[in-house]
Amino acid sequence: MSKVGKKPIMIPQGVTVTVDGGMLQVKGKEGTLSLPVLPHTAVEVKDTTLTVTSTGTDLQARANWGTMRALAQNAVNGVSAGFTKELEIQGVGFRASMEGNNLVLSLGFTHPVKFETPAGIKISVEKSTIKIAGADRNLVGQVAAQIRAYKKPEPYKGKGIRYKGEVVKMKAGKKVAGATGAA
Repeated sequence: MSKVGKKPIMIPQGVTVTVDGGMLQVKGKEGTLSLPVLPHTAVEVKDTTLTVTSTGTDLQARANWGTMRALAQNAVNGVSAGFTKELEIQGVGFRASMEGNNLVLSLGFTHPVKFETPAGIKISVEKSTIKIAGADRNLVGQVAAQIRAYKKPEPYKGKGIRYKGEVVKMKAGKKVAGATGAA
């Protein structure tokens, strides 16, 4: 029995959830999300609770049960409060700015890197911090990973784009390694 799947989801005020033809529609102040109901699961809406039940007993049915419940919970949280990710830029001359709907990054390349903001995502820049917000948790994480991939933090000087609070393990450089080994 799934420990995650059996918990009911409380639907906050201002959020409407409907199940129609194998699709779960969630509407709220942050937007509208729709996700397919996974095989071997059934979704039921009663008053202010959403419950996911398993229709099978095999391993895949139990896996889909917990997954469907987690996806539904993320959709409800996303349309009511939204999700955010923050990225930090570290390095001399590294900076970010917004030009209309595009994020423009100066990362030490010969050209500025332009990232087009997908629909449903809001990007804002303050000094060396990039804030990504949206209703779809998966899309917010994917956009943050794509922006970080332009210049991952390197282990010698720590320059690059990192998640806020991410710890980069620093390595000793050639001078330090050579001085200790040549005694």
